[in-house]
Amino acid sequence: MRHTTLIALLTLVIATSPLANADETCNSPYIAKLIKGQEDYVYVWTLGVEGIGDGSDKLVTVDVNPKSKRYGKVIHSVPTGSRVEAHHMGFTDDRRHLWAGGLADNRIWVFDIATDPAKPRIVQTISDLGEKSGWLGPHTYYAMPGRMLVQALSNTQDKGGRTGMALYNNKGKFIASYAMPTENGGDGYGYDLAVNPRKNVLLTSSFTGYANYMRPIGELMKDGEAMKKFGATMAVWDLKAMKAGKVFSVPGAPLEIRWSLNPKDDWAITAAALTSKLWLIKQEGKEWVAKEVGTIGDPSKIPLPVDISITRDGKGLWVNTFMDGKTRYFDLSNPEAPKQTYEKVTGKQVNMISQSWDGKRVYITSSLLASWDKGGADNEQFLRGFAWDGKELSHRFEVDFTKQKLGRAHHMKLGSNALRTAAPKK
Repeated sequence: MRHTTLIALLTLVIATSPLANADETCNSPYIAKLIKGQEDYVYVWTLGVEGIGDGSDKLVTVDVNPKSKRYGKVIHSVPTGSRVEAHHMGFTDDRRHLWAGGLADNRIWVFDIATDPAKPRIVQTISDLGEKSGWLGPHTYYAMPGRMLVQALSNTQDKGGRTGMALYNNKGKFIASYAMPTENGGDGYGYDLAVNPRKNVLLTSSFTGYANYMRPIGELMKDGEAMKKFGATMAVWDLKAMKAGKVFSVPGAPLEIRWSLNPKDDWAITAAALTSKLWLIKQEGKEWVAKEVGTIGDPSKIPLPVDISITRDGKGLWVNTFMDGKTRYFDLSNPEAPKQTYEKVTGKQVNMISQSWDGKRVYITSSLLASWDKGGADNEQFLRGFAWDGKELSHRFEVDFTKQKLGRAHHMKLGSNALRTAAPKK
């Protein structure tokens, strides 16, 4: 009954709503209360490191408003009391809560960011993902109307790459699970998901399982059999039915998926980590197709593209490559032929990249995975803020997470004082 009700709700939303936009351009289209001006905070989901500070995973709040006396400073930190490879997080559709989890565990922490945006607090811990779905390592948290769709990376049986998605309501109650496709060319692997309501389409990408991503990267890359256990597919799902349809061959672990936010566009782009290729997913006639459309750096040197961020007009794409520490910008005026127009070394290792809605501010963090980060002097752990004038990234501030004994800086989301709201009446 609950599933039928959800499908009816999704059908209504798809039929009546245009594709919405978000302040940080890679959020779910269903998220409300957008930040279109200056953001006040960057929330950084941070991996704990044994022997550094309290050693716990934590949500760190950094003041990023240039008018603030605390600009570029850490103003709050919420430890979880655990160390479970903190990775990604996502807002609920009402933007009151932020869900976050780790790849070495099945717990999901829910933070209240509405009561006091400067001081998030844990209000719930969801711990039944493995029990209810069999999935391990929650990765992507994607807001649906009154719901949260969680994409996992692994499973509780063999800790391999076969996995799926779990659907919860905003109160943290499990509703349903959906296995990644293993037929018609599907490999069962998962990573990211992204929705285009206009087209009733959900796209999923693929990575690898716990047994691989928890190993040291140098050791892993020397293991020929293990290197075969990476995802090489993307799938097109019927959003209303939550059923996988066509499966594309996309070699090299396609990671983040970004739909163009231009209302005239109905295409998405992704980057394959192991092959350093950009892929375009679009509709031609009635068929969805996937095309290799660009190259990132020199693939023979394995630059390892790890995160991408699309501009709000769909005309530009930021790409971070972990191994060479570079941030690249691609002109997407013709998405069939992206052109790199800019690059800059922004760290000895770089991972996530986020941008403001107006595109004038860019934020970069350093950590990929605890066992994949570089060592020695190359093991920089930071949040860096930059200004972008369309031609050059100019450094504005840096938070050294190691020096401040915080851990490894990974995923980011933006916050604003304007989003402060009282708890809804029960």
